[in-house]
Amino acid sequence: MTVDTVSLFLALLAVVAELATAAAIVLAVGGRFSPALRPLGRQAVEAVAPSALALAAVVAAVCTAGSLYFSEVAHFPPCHLCWLQRFCMYPLVPILGLAAWKRAGWVPPYAAALAFVGACISTYHVALEHHPEWESSVCDPKNPCTVIWVKRVGYLTIPTMALSGFALVITLLAVSRAGDRIEPSDLPPGDGGCPPDGGGVSRQKRSEVHGHH
Repeated sequence: MTVDTVSLFLALLAVVAELATAAAIVLAVGGRFSPALRPLGRQAVEAVAPSALALAAVVAAVCTAGSLYFSEVAHFPPCHLCWLQRFCMYPLVPILGLAAWKRAGWVPPYAAALAFVGACISTYHVALEHHPEWESSVCDPKNPCTVIWVKRVGYLTIPTMALSGFALVITLLAVSRAGDRIEPSDLPPGDGGCPPDGGGVSRQKRSEVHGHH
């Protein structure tokens, strides 16, 4: 495959990441004000939360593979800010993989902090691309941070793709956290291990009824 093909594929993945992040924000914020969105948000959390950590690890792995492709195959030399973003993204692969495998609840907060730092660096990098005059001594004059090697769909550069990846990782970690906070009492009748029978009565309710006869 050519560099153009791979970059377009990665750009489309970034668009998917951005749409997923935007949808999660709409459901999370809108659910606080709209009774119609609240159940949709809860259903989305229930559906995604069990695999959210694994999905976050996959996102980090794809971002890692993409960055290595650009530097090792396409031969786009990473600038100083690119390296800082790599330092934040690459460790997320084993960290999130371990968290998903071992269900280690203490890991996600550290992963979220690392992803947040990476997102901040990506945001600064994107801003430099739009305002080269802001470039400071943190960048190497021989390999400036303002060079745009890839630009797809009109706006997606390498730092923008990285920002999309960090944002989706943070979103998935938030969904995982929200799933842990769902109480059985918050679930509709029949959930939480007590599916309703043909008459819509849960097992727990039936046992309570039988206990009174």
